[in-house]
This record gives sequence, C-alpha cells and structure tokens, in this order.
Amino acid sequence: MDRGSAAQNSRVLEVFRDIKGRRAGILKALTTDFEEFYQQCDPAKENLCLYGFPTEQWEVDLPSDEVPPEIPEPVLGINFARDGMEKKSWLSLVALHSDAWLLALASYFGGRFQFDKKQRKSLLDMVTDLPTLCEIVSGKNQEKSSGSKNISNKSKSNSKLKASEYQAKNTKAKHAKEEDEELNEEDDEDNYLCAACGESSVPDNFWIFCDTCEKWFHGKCVKVTPAKAEHIKNYKCPWCSNKRMRAM
Repeated sequence: MDRGSAAQNSRVLEVFRDIKGRRAGILKALTTDFEEFYQQCDPAKENLCLYGFPTEQWEVDLPSDEVPPEIPEPVLGINFARDGMEKKSWLSLVALHSDAWLLALASYFGGRFQFDKKQRKSLLDMVTDLPTLCEIVSGKNQEKSSGSKNISNKSKSNSKLKASEYQAKNTKAKHAKEEDEELNEEDDEDNYLCAACGESSVPDNFWIFCDTCEKWFHGKCVKVTPAKAEHIKNYKCPWCSNKRMRAM
C-alpha cells in the first residue's frame, strides 16, 4: 500500500469519527436531553434545525445563512410539526430526517476528499452498521435484538423438542416391533396344531414333522423322544405307517 492510499484510508476513519460524533450528539437530544430539546423546538419560532457536532453535542438553531452551505444542512422546520403530531411520532420523524442528514454528510465528505469506490463503500458500511436513530427512538432496534434472542431460544427449544419426540417415536416403534414379533411367534405356534391331539403346545414343546403327510406332531403323542428323533432320517407318523401296512 502506498503512502497516498494509507493517508486516504486514515481520512476515511477521521470522517467516520466525525459522523459518529454528530450522531451521538443528535441521539442525546432525542433521548436523555429530550425535554430540553422539545422545549427549544417552539413552533412560534422560525425554521429550526437540529445540528449534531463531532464533539457529541447538539444544538437547535436557524439554518446557515451561507449559500451554498459549507456542508449539507439538516432538514429545517422541525419545530413547525411539533404540536400537530403525537410526541412519539414527531420524535421518529426528526430521527428519520437526522439519519438522512448523516448519510448525506458521508456522501459529501466522500466526494470532497476524493475517496475512491472502495473507500466510499467502506465509509458507508461503517455508518450503516450503526443502528439508525429512528430505530433507537422507536424501540425497533431493541425489539430486533430481543426478537433474535427469542428466535434463537425458540429454535433451541424446538430442536430439543424434536429430538425428544424423535427419541420417543423411535422407542415406541421399537416396542411395537418387539410386540409384533412376539405376537407373530405366538401366531406361528397357534398355526401349528398337533395332528394327533389337536393342541398347539405341550409341556416339553417337542415337535416332529411327518415327511409323508407333511403334518406336525407332538413327540409325546407319537411316542418319539428328542434323542430318538436324532436317529430318524425321514419320519413317518403312525397313521402313514398304518396306511402302508393296509396297502400291503
């Protein structure tokens, strides 16, 4: 960076401090010194302006006699509307015009000191990053901050709620699945009835399948033990064996 650019960047910061000081003075008039400011804006007087100074002081005075003025002038005649509007509405109107004046100063100084595009943008960005006077006196700036916190807290609450609901649903689904599996197992057991006794279960619950008629039997009903079944390759129930004997 050359010396010229560094000097200009330093000038940008000086202009910003100038505008910031003027803003602070006007803000003082519209807030802490409001009653004094209100009394000075007598509608019976001539066109009055609200001036802010780099020293963070304010003044209600007549506009400059110099034409054109050395720097842009704030809006004139703020006193005329004082008694014709609600106090809060009038205050917001003055704040709105004061915001416009500060932006006009930023544009004026940018041209006067021959700031380039990047420097002008830098100055405007610094000015507009500050809450506007209108936002402050109307309470909108505070509402935005509070709203952001509420949205953040609400999002966190919703996230926790959704996570809790998701976990509850998963737990419920898991239990339902386990219950279904248990019911299915019971249904499967009910579907297999012993072809000999017609019952579904016995104390030892040992079953054997007939490879001929393809029916299930309780081992107890056909007198087959688990140990004996291990040595049977193709089991044939007594009824199928009797049929073969009769056929012979």
